[in-house]
Amino acid sequence: MAQIASEVTTSTPEKVESAPAGVPERAQTGIEREQELLTPAPFTPGTPLYRQGLPGIMQMPVDLLLAGCRESSLWPMTFGLACCAVEMIATFMPNHDLDRFGIVPWPSPRQSDVMIVSGTVTKKMAPAVKLLYEQMPNPKWVISMGACATNGGPYTRYDRVLQGVDKIIPVDVYVPGCPPRPEALLDGFLALQKKIMEERGR
Repeated sequence: MAQIASEVTTSTPEKVESAPAGVPERAQTGIEREQELLTPAPFTPGTPLYRQGLPGIMQMPVDLLLAGCRESSLWPMTFGLACCAVEMIATFMPNHDLDRFGIVPWPSPRQSDVMIVSGTVTKKMAPAVKLLYEQMPNPKWVISMGACATNGGPYTRYDRVLQGVDKIIPVDVYVPGCPPRPEALLDGFLALQKKIMEERGR
């Protein structure tokens, strides 16, 4: 054991061979690169700091970014009241492909942000429509689809029919027709997306 300890203490470290002349050492090259990265960038008055340090970064308002996310991810609630619901279902079919606009139907009001009132709203059904609207999280929007939901339609003379769904909940987009075709509802969605982008600062 004493002999091994003496060998350990008396041994000298091996010499590291230096690189040939004309070839830079790798360790020195890495240190030089780090020093270049750590060198403070020169400040140019009148230019934002983030553009000097991080070129290519795009600047935009936060409300524009949030509005763009909202208008590109609309989740309409899937429920129908009368014959307009058949045209609403046809709009969600692959022939029209609403997924390309980020519009995906959702079965629950807890996660939906668009209500499509498609059909006649009777006074018996009005409390249920209002309850579904109140269960939806903010921000939320309403599309009144068809003449019945807008002003009673051909049943406006009956006392049991509500004279427009805007009597109980606020409406953002009106889609005319009796019943409106799927293309009309698609145009209503595009109008709603445009309205969301216009109201982003509010």
